[in-house]
Amino acid sequence: MDFEQRMQRAIQRGKQRQRASAEEARRRAMTEEELKSLHSQYRLQLSEHIEQCMKQLVNHFPGFKLETIYGERGWGVAGSRDDFQVNERGQRTNSFSRLEITVRPYSSYHVVDLQAKGTIRNKEVFSRRYFEELDAADLETFKNLIDTWVLEYAELYAAS
Repeated sequence: MDFEQRMQRAIQRGKQRQRASAEEARRRAMTEEELKSLHSQYRLQLSEHIEQCMKQLVNHFPGFKLETIYGERGWGVAGSRDDFQVNERGQRTNSFSRLEITVRPYSSYHVVDLQAKGTIRNKEVFSRRYFEELDAADLETFKNLIDTWVLEYAELYAAS
């Protein structure tokens, strides 16, 4: 067998190895439906955790009203409160406080996307966002972030 024939065989083996590798990668890759299903599972678990945390926040700060959020903006919960004060001259001033935490809807980016916005007395105090790829997402990390954001808001609200 001459060098040219050996070269052709080496090229054929390389192409076969490349095809086998690509096929294996396709088998390992999740289908679009599997990714949507996984996102739904994560969304449900995270939404429940958001609701539990927000209920505890409301228990410590009477006057907040909870609102379930679902649809295009995402799935989650918002707690809001309208306050008014009367100053020494008898003038009334209104203030608005709100904490909203949502899991963003499924997108073509294949990520779990968590978003939070906090407003205290008409002033935005924070806006947070965290995301991970669906196939590598760690729910405990997301739950810890939800806890942290609710606790941060509670501390800021208590200090105001």
